[in-house]
Amino acid sequence: MLKTRICDLLGIETPIFCAAMGGVALGELAAAVSEAGALGSLSSAGFGVSGVQHEIAEAKRLTRKPFAVGLLIPLLREGVFEAVLDARVPAIIFFWGDAAPFIPQCKAAGIKTIVQVGSAAEAFQAKAAGADVIIAQGLEAGGHVRGTVTTFVLIPAVRDAIGDTPLIAAGGIADGRGLAAAIALGADGAMFGTRFIATRESAAHPIYKRRVTEAREDQTVYTMLFDIGWPDAPHRVLPNRTIEEWERAGRPESGKRPGEGEVIGHSRRGDLEIPLVRYGVHNPSGFVEGDVEGMALYAGQSAGLVNDLLPAAEVVRRIESEAHAAIANRLAPLAR
Repeated sequence: MLKTRICDLLGIETPIFCAAMGGVALGELAAAVSEAGALGSLSSAGFGVSGVQHEIAEAKRLTRKPFAVGLLIPLLREGVFEAVLDARVPAIIFFWGDAAPFIPQCKAAGIKTIVQVGSAAEAFQAKAAGADVIIAQGLEAGGHVRGTVTTFVLIPAVRDAIGDTPLIAAGGIADGRGLAAAIALGADGAMFGTRFIATRESAAHPIYKRRVTEAREDQTVYTMLFDIGWPDAPHRVLPNRTIEEWERAGRPESGKRPGEGEVIGHSRRGDLEIPLVRYGVHNPSGFVEGDVEGMALYAGQSAGLVNDLLPAAEVVRRIESEAHAAIANRLAPLAR
């Protein structure tokens, strides 16, 4: 097994982490990744208290191994943080905002705090607030992007800023070569998002999964277009008809975009139905019906390295095997 110091800290076997992707990373995917020896995570985005409790219970039903719950600070609904605390999950990932007010309560509950950042300055602040682990997200990442520079620039800068605090690299990493590179840059592990969209246990809609596996590395779009529900937050997506129609219209500002606000689908789960609008923040999960390809298809530049749909456990196994090979065959001989 490939093992770094972060494995002992979090009780995992290999330094591979699944991103807490809204609408994609739910209890089933979190459990499958964790069962394979990595750290799975599930997203609370879009859920109220009962929804996040259900997904945590599902993950616990499927695995006894550690997993994390991701909390998007700007979208955090009332009572959700408290529900996650009460569930005594092993770790919480905070993203997009100041995690400092939450960290003391996590520590009191014995929960590891992982804070995702986009700059060395933000990483230093998270360390000062008491974060157990820092995730540094580069510009190449999919979904909502905090980073403004590439992962290869960001990881060494963050390492210098936070000293020996455990560090996870994120953004543009889809295989074991990327994991080996992240470790060489000073990280203790790597987070994978886009790669885990295209897994059997992912909650992403089948069309969304197919679009990821068909994409090239140069086809993603860095934009602020899908802003209804979360304004002023840059994100990276795959091109689709919504983007094409907006570009043909001359890229008008928010409020004047073609078809803005029209309902293009519904998310149906149990007795809950949520209308989804054009330019909305929601991506298409498997519970969505409607114009799937018109919705936000979040994906990173690493989509060009994702060419197949696999079980999550197989993804973990391949990443670890590829990292071993990269270190043994390419890096180790250079140090002789």
